[in-house]
Amino acid sequence: MALLTFKGGIHPDDGKSLAKDKAIVEIKPKGNLVYPLSQHIGAPASPVVAVGDHVLKGQKIAEAGGFVSAPIYASVSGTVKAIEPHFNPTGAKVNCIVIENDGEYTEVEYAPVKPLGEMTKEEILNAIGEAGVVGMGGAGFPTRVKLSPKEPEKIDYIIANCAECEPYITADYRRMMETPELLVGGMKVVLSLFDNAKGIFAVEDNKPDCIAKLKELVKDEPRMEVMALKTKYPQGAERQLIYATTGRAINSSMLPADAGCVVDNVETMINIYQAVVKGLPSMERIVTVSGDAVNEPGNFKVLFGTNQAELVEAAGGFKGEPKKVISGGPMMGFAMFTLDTPVTKTSSSILCLSRDAVAEMEPSACINCGRCVDACPSRLIPSRLADYAEHHDEEKFEKFSGLECVECGCCSYVCPAKRQLKQSIGSMRKIALANRKKKK
Repeated sequence: MALLTFKGGIHPDDGKSLAKDKAIVEIKPKGNLVYPLSQHIGAPASPVVAVGDHVLKGQKIAEAGGFVSAPIYASVSGTVKAIEPHFNPTGAKVNCIVIENDGEYTEVEYAPVKPLGEMTKEEILNAIGEAGVVGMGGAGFPTRVKLSPKEPEKIDYIIANCAECEPYITADYRRMMETPELLVGGMKVVLSLFDNAKGIFAVEDNKPDCIAKLKELVKDEPRMEVMALKTKYPQGAERQLIYATTGRAINSSMLPADAGCVVDNVETMINIYQAVVKGLPSMERIVTVSGDAVNEPGNFKVLFGTNQAELVEAAGGFKGEPKKVISGGPMMGFAMFTLDTPVTKTSSSILCLSRDAVAEMEPSACINCGRCVDACPSRLIPSRLADYAEHHDEEKFEKFSGLECVECGCCSYVCPAKRQLKQSIGSMRKIALANRKKKK
């Protein structure tokens, strides 16, 4: 049987061998914890604590600021020291709640939970929303909203995104190896919301051990299936994943629900399970620290709010001064100018590199080779779109489907002229989308 995939894409060196076989290690924060109020798409959360308040682990410190928003919980016990702006991992300064950790980790008494079979769909959705669960693969879309489509009866597939196609990152891989039952438990919760849906665990075929574990766990689950995907970047991008597993296509004007699909990544599924079955709020995640500039790459269970410098310290510190540090993966992550930023709900990785290959490149003129066209998973002409972006020609940029770009970086990766295609296109996309909002 042919492996499931999509047209286009690339095969970068995955770098996963650095941390792939390192078991998850739990670390405790040392300094103050910083909780950005914007850790998700939508309205920032609103503080419900004041400076000087003593809080417990698992206590709500900020409530959802609107329908598309999510509450935030303290991951330690301690004292609220400040509510002030701090840098987040993407380099933006946002309002944050700062808590001085008392080292006691005194926890609130959580409300008892009903067995899943006795909960109504509304109770399940409320539990997910109240726990502050958001998409933890990078986008941060509030999960309660995602699981509340207008026509739930038309949802045919719940897809667990187990691809983890970004180079270096192995957090989801370790989750699937060490606690696959939590992932399957999360799928059971989501399937209980959609009577007509089938659950798919979509795993790249470079993870045969994960595929075997999941197949064994779901062999008696008639509504669940494990699908092996061709190892290729960006196999885990939402549109490409949906096409590879179901053959259905969506574009920038559609949501996955419009194609009868709901997609959640591994960490999100596990947080759904913890929220509904265990009654626990979203307070921690697995983060990969990797790259050739750290002494001991690994995977760490980290409380939200932990300073990212402490994560690098847990990985043995730097071998030497890194030339580049990235929050996330090398293809779609954000370059960081400081490690003095907190781990948030969407922090999947810290990548530390001894050289900055992009900065070393000297872009030259396009040679019209067409490699970017072959690689583009959205079937666009990146070289042309970059030209329009560089000339600020928004009209032609939109005419030639520039808004369909998923900013995966495949075009920049294969360009022999070393043009920074993704950056140019991404900047113009942001401008075009902002202008479109203004017109509404």
